[in-house]
Amino acid sequence: MAAKPQPITTPEFDQTVAAEEKLVLVDFWAPWCGPCRALGPVVEQIAGEMSDRLVVYKCNVDDEPDLATRFRIVSIPTLMLFKGGHAVHTMVGNMPKADLVRELEANL
Repeated sequence: MAAKPQPITTPEFDQTVAAEEKLVLVDFWAPWCGPCRALGPVVEQIAGEMSDRLVVYKCNVDDEPDLATRFRIVSIPTLMLFKGGHAVHTMVGNMPKADLVRELEANL
């Protein structure tokens, strides 16, 4: 079964992201955001196709405003990569799958 992006909340964020051995991709999004909805299926495909090297979480900025503030999310969708619990790369806006894969590969 292919991996699916899991929702992540403020209380579990630090422990979950820091404990992960793989690279972590967090998709900061909101249900009312058109570009977020367009990028969602791409993020789901990436979660399944790269599950051997990457774990994907989705953070609804409306439900988790503290996380959005903490990571200075001012535009969505924003995708952030974490290694060892630390943010290492940020991508803002909708993008074609090939571009997203290229960005991820450069950070693996």
